Amino acid sequence: MPPRVTFQPCGWQQNQDTPLSSEYDFALVNIGRLEAVSGLSRVQLLRPGSLLKFIPEEIMIHGRDFRLLRVGFEAGGLEPQAFQVTMAIVQARAQSNPAQQYSGITLSKAGQGSGSRKPPVPLMETAEDWETERKKQAARGWRVSTVNERFDVATSLPRYFWVPNRILDSEVRRAFDHFHQGRGPRLSWHHPGGSDLLRCGGFYTASDPNKEDIRAVESMLQAGHSDVVLVDTMDELPSLADVQLAHLRLRALCLPDSSVAEDKWLSALEGTRWLDYIRACLRKASDISVLVTSRVRSVILQERGDRDLNGLLSSLVQLLSAPEARTLFGFQSLVQREWVAAGHPFLTRLGGTGASEEAPVFLLFLDCVWQLLQQFPADFEFSEFFLLALHDSVRVPDTLTFLRNTPWERGKQSGQLNSYTQVYTPGYSQPPAGNSLNLQLSVWDWDLRYSNAQILQFQNPGYDPEHCPDSWLTRPQPSFMIPGPPSSVWLFSRGALTPLNQLCPWRDSPSLLAVSSRWLPRPAISSESLADQEWGLPSHWGACPLPPGLLLPGYLGPQIRFWRRCYLRGRPEVQMGLSSPTISGLQDELSHLQELLRKWTPRISPEVHSKKRDPHTIFNPTEIVGILKGQLHRFWITRC
Repeated sequence: MPPRVTFQPCGWQQNQDTPLSSEYDFALVNIGRLEAVSGLSRVQLLRPGSLLKFIPEEIMIHGRDFRLLRVGFEAGGLEPQAFQVTMAIVQARAQSNPAQQYSGITLSKAGQGSGSRKPPVPLMETAEDWETERKKQAARGWRVSTVNERFDVATSLPRYFWVPNRILDSEVRRAFDHFHQGRGPRLSWHHPGGSDLLRCGGFYTASDPNKEDIRAVESMLQAGHSDVVLVDTMDELPSLADVQLAHLRLRALCLPDSSVAEDKWLSALEGTRWLDYIRACLRKASDISVLVTSRVRSVILQERGDRDLNGLLSSLVQLLSAPEARTLFGFQSLVQREWVAAGHPFLTRLGGTGASEEAPVFLLFLDCVWQLLQQFPADFEFSEFFLLALHDSVRVPDTLTFLRNTPWERGKQSGQLNSYTQVYTPGYSQPPAGNSLNLQLSVWDWDLRYSNAQILQFQNPGYDPEHCPDSWLTRPQPSFMIPGPPSSVWLFSRGALTPLNQLCPWRDSPSLLAVSSRWLPRPAISSESLADQEWGLPSHWGACPLPPGLLLPGYLGPQIRFWRRCYLRGRPEVQMGLSSPTISGLQDELSHLQELLRKWTPRISPEVHSKKRDPHTIFNPTEIVGILKGQLHRFWITRC
């Protein structure tokens, strides 16, 4: 088991239902800062190998996930224990090595029972998983390719993926050689109206493909469609360095000892650019959703490495366009397929390797999802508590889900691969040593880390059952899905479509997407929304009616909010909620909940309100608002 520190307060007992963690538990790798406190002003920052200079009255553990654990030692004989406990943590951090911290937890054979423990979510590690998902999406023009079954095409790709039916595996292998890191075009999602969303790496312009290879590449990109749109994923979105710098500034701002004055705090928050990057991601995902939904076409997300922003945008597009992805099971499956199986380098991006490419792209994605949950509270089956649990899980070294960079590394660590051929991937470290043959846990095994009561809070009480996949459109909708013009190829950039003469860069001239984006012609950004441009409705008709199932979020000004419950957990004095210490805090929370109630009320039938509430579920919105009103009234009486 990876090294961790667990405190047991007086009268507390370990919950047998959650053997792997508790609320008083911190993995050493998750400790961002350790401080010893004595009195009101004596504070010592303890780094690995430091020597404690006094006996502390309290220690403060700042988590890299924004959590704060404050441990106080009662006076009267506990001073020696306080010193010993603090130094034990310091020494453990100094002595632990990365391979031990990121080893993951395995189920011993004795604990496996019959060895038939089924993952709660398909891990997309078998051809059967991919075939089941393909049938669920009704992607009849696609098949499961086994060309990468031994990881000899690319170690960063999954063993299986979807390619067009008419493309042979031999053609797939040759075509993928002409893309960066061997990450050629694959299907991410098939829209029920007929469009296909693909993703791929950048063109490898130094290669010299023959005519057959070029024909195979073009056929895979077109995917049987006459209308093709290439989306330069990196255009208008932050770079990895930008994301990392913004997150570091956000962390510094949210620490309890932040030096920013209260009257300048909001300005400092804007200065981090974190909210700007969320705004940019949501805007681009909204535009791509319109491209996929408005016409029957092939939409290709192209990013040089195909392992970061492609996964973020592909996931957001599916959340905006597919109601099934907004269910608890569907969202977990989406993350497993588009992030874990697709080879997002979690370990490197979250700082587990010490490399310079650290950038929490996945945490940026979770914040984008939280924004959608705030704007469309009745459309998501999962709650904010689930997003917090997932956010915190990336720092918990109990599973290999977020502790490896590629599917090849996870398979090697878990002993799934009896033989393999490694393909070197530039810019990424070799996998940590490990030869465990036991069954590895996944992050989706929530019952091993959370109690039943906590898991119940993953459910959103305001979710409208009418938005479930059963009521979704399962056939093409001719009123919205319009066949595109024949043989049309477009580049989508800066909110506008620009015609292209060709798909591939090897025929006559370099592809636009193979050149740095600063050399691209910049079309003017239209003040008209892409939805209005695509559907082309006259202005006197009013707002464009959206296809069923499609969500288009707002991303202007105050429509993008700050995720207080996540980022300010280390500053409980500013947390909003039932324990808010000020009148203004209670009023803010009441206003927020009344706004949510206003959004929920038209979607909830009287029958739902009249149902008897299960004692194990959380309060519905009306009850919460009533509680807050009562507490606010009592607060006024007390103050007066």
